[in-house]
Amino acid sequence: MAIRGPKPKNSSRLHRESRAQGWQDVENVPYAGRVPSLPRTRVIMGKDGRPGAPVPLHKLTRQWWKAVSRMPHCVLWSPSDWAFARTTALVADMAYRGNVSAATELRNREKIMGTTSEARRDLRINYVDPAPVSAVPDPRPAENLEELYGAD
Repeated sequence: MAIRGPKPKNSSRLHRESRAQGWQDVENVPYAGRVPSLPRTRVIMGKDGRPGAPVPLHKLTRQWWKAVSRMPHCVLWSPSDWAFARTTALVADMAYRGNVSAATELRNREKIMGTTSEARRDLRINYVDPAPVSAVPDPRPAENLEELYGAD
């Protein structure tokens, strides 16, 4: 039985549009650069809309920030990305305190930030092993070939 549908075209071009951006390779080493600090407290709004007393950030929020701020691809972040991450930390704090809508927002923001391997794949970020550190050559010149290559 014959296959239905139009015949394949002999075209050298497979896609109408080329990809706008390729993969970004990032060395898989924890980020050690400057990281904005989180506030010590935040204000939780009451049901009446009035601000309540300041509360310290949840322990899980601080652990989350420590993990996120050391992701290798943080080297690619600009100041606006760090501002987004800092605001996301406050959303995380709300989620850790039981706010269900904040948990949904946190999941969406974490996807934008690339906190999981799936999210990094969608962002086209690839972690690569760092280049091996080459051994420092001996600065003194070899006196003879036996010293350089060993005796036979």
